[in-house]
Amino acid sequence: MLIQLTVNGETIAVEAPPDITLLDLLRDYLNLTGTKEGCAVGECGACSVIMDGRLVNSCLVLAPQADGSEIVTIEGIHAPDGGPNDLQQNFIDYGAVQCGICIPGMIMAGEALLMHNPHPTRQEIRMALAGNLCRCTGYQQIVDAIEATAKQRQGEMG
Repeated sequence: MLIQLTVNGETIAVEAPPDITLLDLLRDYLNLTGTKEGCAVGECGACSVIMDGRLVNSCLVLAPQADGSEIVTIEGIHAPDGGPNDLQQNFIDYGAVQCGICIPGMIMAGEALLMHNPHPTRQEIRMALAGNLCRCTGYQQIVDAIEATAKQRQGEMG
């Protein structure tokens, strides 16, 4: 079946089986392997992408459900020069990266939060990360990195 969507600002049309997940479409058909498969049942958040402005587990979305949608993957998050954006840099600076499996989903969760709530409290950050599991960092550094990014972005805006 023909699936048309916009991925990281690029309009794409791809032939794929109707029962393929968005995760598999991104990884196997579009070679966007930054989105990770962790659990394949929507529990870990490693496959998180932003679909039409909302954070979703791409392992739970059938690709045909994304037809006509705008998708942002981890490959679509970067600074203008192609390097890490401010959130990604804060993940590095705050030691919020370890094994790397959860990081793309955590970055996507952080970006989705900051899109809708540019001034989150630490509790709101924790709630936004509730669907993402990390076995390495203990979450504190991730919360710190998102909080620092929110404060930096507030400074730039105001």
